[in-house]
Amino acid sequence: MKHTLLTLAALLCLLPAAADEGMWLPSLISERIDEMRAKGFRLTAEDIYSINRASMKDAVVLFDGGCTGELVSAEGLLLTNHHCGYDAIQRHSTVEHDYLTHGFWARSREEELPNEGLNVRFLVRMEEVTDRLAAGETAEELIRAAEAEGKGYHASVEQMYYGNQQFLFVYRQFDDVRLVAAPPSSIGKFGGDTDNWIWPRHTGDFSVFRIYASKENEPAAYSPENVPFRPEKFFTISTRGVKEGDFTMIYGFPGNTQEYILSDAVRYIAERSDPAKIAIRDGRLEIIRRAQQSDPALRIHYASKQASIANAWKKWQGEVLGITRRGTVASKQAYEEAFDAWAQDKPEYAGVVSALKAEYARIMDPYFAREITAETLYALPARYTDKERAEEAFARSEAAERAQWEYLLGAYARYCPEQYQVPEFLRGVARCGSPEAYAAELFEGVWSGADTTSMASLRGDAKRMLSHVTWLLGTKSLRNLTSSRLNELYTTYIKGLREWDRERAFYPDANLTLRVAYGTIAGYEYADGEYHKPQTTLDGIIAKDDPEIYDYDIPQRLRDLYASKEYGRWGTVIDGRRTVPVCFLASNHTTGGNSGSPVLNADGELVGINFDRTWRSTMSDIAFDPAICRNIAVDIRYVLFVIDRVGEAGYLLDEMKFGRKR
Repeated sequence: MKHTLLTLAALLCLLPAAADEGMWLPSLISERIDEMRAKGFRLTAEDIYSINRASMKDAVVLFDGGCTGELVSAEGLLLTNHHCGYDAIQRHSTVEHDYLTHGFWARSREEELPNEGLNVRFLVRMEEVTDRLAAGETAEELIRAAEAEGKGYHASVEQMYYGNQQFLFVYRQFDDVRLVAAPPSSIGKFGGDTDNWIWPRHTGDFSVFRIYASKENEPAAYSPENVPFRPEKFFTISTRGVKEGDFTMIYGFPGNTQEYILSDAVRYIAERSDPAKIAIRDGRLEIIRRAQQSDPALRIHYASKQASIANAWKKWQGEVLGITRRGTVASKQAYEEAFDAWAQDKPEYAGVVSALKAEYARIMDPYFAREITAETLYALPARYTDKERAEEAFARSEAAERAQWEYLLGAYARYCPEQYQVPEFLRGVARCGSPEAYAAELFEGVWSGADTTSMASLRGDAKRMLSHVTWLLGTKSLRNLTSSRLNELYTTYIKGLREWDRERAFYPDANLTLRVAYGTIAGYEYADGEYHKPQTTLDGIIAKDDPEIYDYDIPQRLRDLYASKEYGRWGTVIDGRRTVPVCFLASNHTTGGNSGSPVLNADGELVGINFDRTWRSTMSDIAFDPAICRNIAVDIRYVLFVIDRVGEAGYLLDEMKFGRKR
C-alpha cells in the first residue's frame, strides 16, 4: 500500500496539472493555442510563427550564440540583458572610460560601438525532417541545400525527444551589431552575486544594441557604410503594466534541459557533480574577489570572468536545494518503477530502465573526471596572449593568477578520480613535491612566456584523457552525463513514456532552438506563511542602496530622482504609493539561453525582458514544480525609465512603437 501511494504521488508530482510547464516548438504552437487562449492570449498561432508573413519569430534573435534579444524599432534597435552584453561592454571599458561602472549612452548613430565577433541570428524557418532522413537523405545534404538559399544563411539539424523526431533549423546571421546603450553596472548588475537568482530582485538587467546591414538590407561584415537593419517585424511596447494573473509569453532560445532523465542522473547531479563544482568555484571566486577589491583596474580586468564563474556556481546551489526539497530523486524512482511494471509484457520497452541504470553506472566516474578536468586544468590558460599582455591591468594580476594556478591544480588532485589523473600531472607532483609546487613551476613558465611547453604537455595529456573518456562514452555531445548507448536507450524510453503516460504533456528538451513558453504573472509561497509578491519597485532599490558596497552603490542620479519623485510618465501607483516598477515574477518555463527573451502580454506586446529564475527554480532544468518555479523579468517600464531619466537618452524612445493604454 505504501509503495502504491508513493507511485501515485510521483505521478501526480510529475504531471503538468494545469501548470505552465513546457518549452514548445513555434512551428507546432497551433497544438497549444487553445490552452494559451484559455489563459488569456488574444492572438493566433500565425501571429507567433509563420513562414508566409511577418510574425513574432522575425522580431526575436539568438544573441551572441547563447542569449536572446528582441527588435523594438524599424531601425534595428535591439534589447537584451546587461549580462548578455557584458563582454562587449567590458571590452570597450578602460579605467578612463569605465562603461561598466558609469554606463554607456551613444548620443548619435556615429557613437554606436562596433563589436568584433558579435552576431545575431534570426530563425528563417524550421521543419520536421524525420521522414526525409529515414528515407536516405543526410543531415549534411539538408544543411548544404538550406545554406545555399540566401546570404548569411546557416542551418542545423537538431534532435527532439532523443531522436524520435528531427528538425531542420534555418537561420540568417548578421555580423555587424553595435553597442548603443548600457546602464551602469550598479543598475544593470544591481545586487551582484548576492542577489543573483534571488527574489525579491531589483536589477535593471538590460542593454541596447543595433543591428546593421548593407544598403540592400543584407548581412554584411562591419563597415562604416552599413546602415541600420530594417526588420520584417519588431515588438510594440506596452506601458500599461502587469498584475498578478495576467497572461505572459516568453519567446526565446532556451539552452539545455533534462526533463526526462532517470533518477540516477538526478542523484549524480545533486549529490556528486554540483557539490564538487560549487566547492571548486568557491575558491576561485574568493581569489578573484580579493583581487578586485584591491585594485580598480583588476575589478574591470576580472569583471566578465567573475560574472561567468559566479553565475553557474550559484545556479548549481539552487538546483541542489530545489532537487532536495522537492524529493525529485524519490519521485522519479517511483515513476520509473511504474513505467517498468507497465513495460514488462512489451518486448520493445521491457528492460530499458534497467539497461539505462547499468549504463549510468558504467560512465559516471569517467564523466565526473571530465567535469573536474574542465573545472581545473582547462580553466587555466595554455599561454597568455599578446592582447592580454597589452592590457594595463595584466602585470597587476600576477599574484591573483598565480594563486588560481596553485588552487586549481590542488583541486584537481583532490577531486579527480585517481585512475583518471593524467600521467604528466602525476609526474610533475612527484618531481615538485605537491600539486601547488608543480603549479608554481608551470605558472612561472607560462606567465613569463619562457616555457609554455610544460603546460602544453599537461594539456596534451589531459586532452588524451578526455579523448579516452569520449571514446568510453561513445559520443561527442558532452553537455550532460550521457553516452551513445544512453542516447539509444533514451530514444526507446521516451517513445515508451509517450505511449504509457497519455496524460502528460510532453515537449522536447531545450537545445538552444527557438521555443515558446507561456504562463502568468504569479507570486509564490516561499515558505510557510511567507508569500512573495510578483512585483518590485524603486523603493526596494533605495532600501538596498549602500555607497560602501560596489554592487549596491546606485548612481546619484537615481537617488535624486527618487528624492524628487520626478519619474515622468514612468511613475505609477503600486500598493498606494507612487513609484517606478522594477522587476516582476511569472510562471514561464525558462532556462539559460532565455536570458534577454521578450516577455509578452496577451496582445503580443513587450512588457519585460527575462533575465533570471528564482533560486529553487533552477531545478526546473530537471523537474518543473509549478508551485515554486518562477522566471524573473525586468519590467519594460523600468528599462524605459532608466534610458529616459537616468541615461537621458530619450531620443531612443522616439523610434519605438508604444501600445495604447487601456
